[in-house]
Amino acid sequence: MHIELDVHTHTVASGHAFSTLQEMVYAAAGRGLKLLGITEHAPSVPGTCPEVYFRNLHMVPRLMYGVELMLGAEINILDTVGNMDMSEALMQKLDIRIASIHSALYSGGDKSQNTEAVMRVIRNPLINIIGHPADGASELDFEPLVLAAKENHTLLEINNSSLNPVRNKVKAVENSLELLRLCKKHHAPIILGSDAHISFDIAKYNHIYPLLKQVGFHEELIINTSLVRFKTYLKL
Repeated sequence: MHIELDVHTHTVASGHAFSTLQEMVYAAAGRGLKLLGITEHAPSVPGTCPEVYFRNLHMVPRLMYGVELMLGAEINILDTVGNMDMSEALMQKLDIRIASIHSALYSGGDKSQNTEAVMRVIRNPLINIIGHPADGASELDFEPLVLAAKENHTLLEINNSSLNPVRNKVKAVENSLELLRLCKKHHAPIILGSDAHISFDIAKYNHIYPLLKQVGFHEELIINTSLVRFKTYLKL
C-alpha cells in the first residue's frame, strides 16, 4: 500500500515524545511522504505545550525537506457534553485538529452518553479527525459514529499505537475490527494514524495492516493513500 501522509504525530513539545519537529519532518521525507501532520497534545495533558505554543505556529514554515507540513493539536474531549480543552478561537489558528478521549482526562458516562459526546464533537465543523475511538478508553456505539462521521466529512482514525500489545489496550483489536467492518459496510473513509512519539514511528502501521487484511478493507477508503483525496474530503 502506497502511503502519502501521516497526520497524527507528536514532538518533544508534547512533553512525553522524543524527536524535534525538524527530526520528524526529515524522517517523513525519508519515508517518501508528501504530507506530515504534527498534532501536539492540547494543554490539559501534563507536561505538554501551553496555549502560546499554538498561537506561535505561524513562525514555522509549512514546507520542509520537500514535505508539506500541517501543524495542529490533539484536543481532549473532556465530558459527555462534548466539551474540549481548547477554545474555538485557538482551534481556528491550527492547520488540522484531532479530537480524542484520553481516559485520565475524560469524565465519562455510559455507552449512550459517551457516544453522544463523540457525536457532538464530530458535528463540530472545526474537528477533522476523531483520534483512536477504538482504543477502549470509553465504551462507544460505533455504528452511529460511522454514519455521523460520513455525513459530516470527519475522519475516524485507526490508531497503530493503540494496537501495540505493549500498550495493553485489551479491547483495541476487537473494537478496531468492528469499526473497520462498519466503515466498509457504509463506505465511510478512515485515516490511519501512527500516533508517532518518535521519528522512527512515522507512517508505521504494522499493527493495523493485518486487521485491514482480515476485514478485506477497501484501499480506496484509506485516505492516507492520496493527499488529494485527503484534502478534498476534509475541504482543506
